[in-house]
Amino acid sequence: MLVIVAPGQGAQAPGFLTPWLDDHSFADRLHWLSAVACLDLEYYGTKADAETIRDTAVAQPLLVASSMLAALALFPHPTDAFGRVGAVAGHSVGEVAAAAGAGVITAEQAMVFVRERGQAMAEASAALPTGMTAILGGERDEVLAILKRHGLTPANDNGPGQIVAAGSNEQLAALSADPPAKSRLIPLSVAGAFHTEHMSPAVDVLAKLARAVSTHDTRTRLISNRDGQIVHSGRDVLERLVTQVSTPVRWDLCMQTMTDLGVTGILEMPPAGTLVGIAKRQLKHVEGFALQTPDQLDEARAFADKHGDASPIDSTPTWRMLVSPSKGTFTQTADIPIDTKLLPGVVIGEVSNLRGSTPVTAPHGGTIVEWIVEDGDLVSPGQPLVRLHPESE
Repeated sequence: MLVIVAPGQGAQAPGFLTPWLDDHSFADRLHWLSAVACLDLEYYGTKADAETIRDTAVAQPLLVASSMLAALALFPHPTDAFGRVGAVAGHSVGEVAAAAGAGVITAEQAMVFVRERGQAMAEASAALPTGMTAILGGERDEVLAILKRHGLTPANDNGPGQIVAAGSNEQLAALSADPPAKSRLIPLSVAGAFHTEHMSPAVDVLAKLARAVSTHDTRTRLISNRDGQIVHSGRDVLERLVTQVSTPVRWDLCMQTMTDLGVTGILEMPPAGTLVGIAKRQLKHVEGFALQTPDQLDEARAFADKHGDASPIDSTPTWRMLVSPSKGTFTQTADIPIDTKLLPGVVIGEVSNLRGSTPVTAPHGGTIVEWIVEDGDLVSPGQPLVRLHPESE
């Protein structure tokens, strides 16, 4: 199974888009997205220095545009991708690109959203000097205990041996003076304490914006930063994108879901390398491919052909399917026979595992046409559970 992933802030480097601009189609699309974002993305991706593209309001639109356009270069006909991509995911702001790739929002909606996201997070960062520090190594429980003692948030949990702490500069200084045993601290080149309560003002901005955004349910599995669950509802994806800026990124749980899915290949969009590197350390059985330059596209397509496996979500119209959010045991809330008409928002059951239970909701309602699983069945992430006929199209 193939997963496409998009990197988050900090992956950018000066000039990383330069080789891509030789492709006229890529250049034209970048100019269009620049107009939408009200930023000269060509300049920032080819000529701007490291300090300039460190600016949150610049880095985030640049990263999302890069991932979306590289994916389009890889799969010129997007419907081809749905026949090969088993799931998509993005780290932090990369999740906006993943949502566009899954068909939840358009590229233009993604650029407006990330433009406002970057600006709002930059403004929130300016309110108080904050930052982030990567903690490499150390015992997990000790690391988390020390972060709690200093009032810091584990803003990025990237798996064993790699947690990113976020908070005020004073709190980070205290951590530096009191590091976990057998760990190494690396201050990150970011403008603020992302994915913490310090970003709450940005959540308010995005929540207001999201009320006017139309969405579609996913065309393939989308693995959520919040908890590693498979999210199918477009509105749920959008709500998670809004609240994501002030809540930790659980990339460790995303990788666990990839393991549960049986993923064999991870293909990272440019500027690539970070997520494939994490996977190389944590998912020993999974092959990775870091797409960095356009001269790798043929090799990347061969990688996609090797690992590609159609998502079951796209095998039937997405508005008819309810899928499992995670691996576990499915239990119906009650005996709900075929031909039952469900009201919008009704809970049809839950999926339970060692991390707890997650309800399965029919967001739009509809009439049950077919139960694909039975009460008590073990299910995998993104597995279709029930097929519905909508009340209206």
